[in-house]
Amino acid sequence: MKFLDELREQRWDDHRYYHQSRINQSLHLISAMSFVGAYALLFVNPVMSAFLGWVVAMVTRQTGHFFFEPKGYDHINDASFEHKEDIKVGYNLKRKVVLLSIWILLPVALWISPTFFGVFEPYIGTEQYLYNLSLLWLFLGGGALLFRTIHLFFIYDVLAGLVWLTKILTDPFHDIKIYHKSPFYLLKGELQDPMHHVKS
Repeated sequence: MKFLDELREQRWDDHRYYHQSRINQSLHLISAMSFVGAYALLFVNPVMSAFLGWVVAMVTRQTGHFFFEPKGYDHINDASFEHKEDIKVGYNLKRKVVLLSIWILLPVALWISPTFFGVFEPYIGTEQYLYNLSLLWLFLGGGALLFRTIHLFFIYDVLAGLVWLTKILTDPFHDIKIYHKSPFYLLKGELQDPMHHVKS
């Protein structure tokens, strides 16, 4: 029960602190559906899985966070943006910048070093380049999850790390559940979620 309680708390904090924009919520819905597709393709077509996961799902998700989520004082939760970033369990915006920078640089590094510094056989043609790139992106995604999970073991505890890992892996399904109506609210002109459930 403690695991489930912690999972609910992390999901609740993530929603109330970082998903107040209806645009962000709608982009998370697109991202979530894309991630579900990427999960399904993972063992069938890793190239498509990596590209769907990183280029579509991650770009739409992080676009919502970087450009549409309010960065000022959060009157709903009575918290400053800086405070929320400091207590963020997962990847805050600074950590995301580092992760996304690595993601953007990997195609360049593979192009400069066709073996990726001895990891692969030199690629021949675009198809093999994309395959090797997809493996690098999949490794980056898995490595980022593992790194932050283990990091949380030390700065919080093992439970917090395992709960966060579970949350991240199941977020696509949870986001579809809670944000499937967001596009309709957005079409009605509601740019911000009133968050009545938070205020009550």
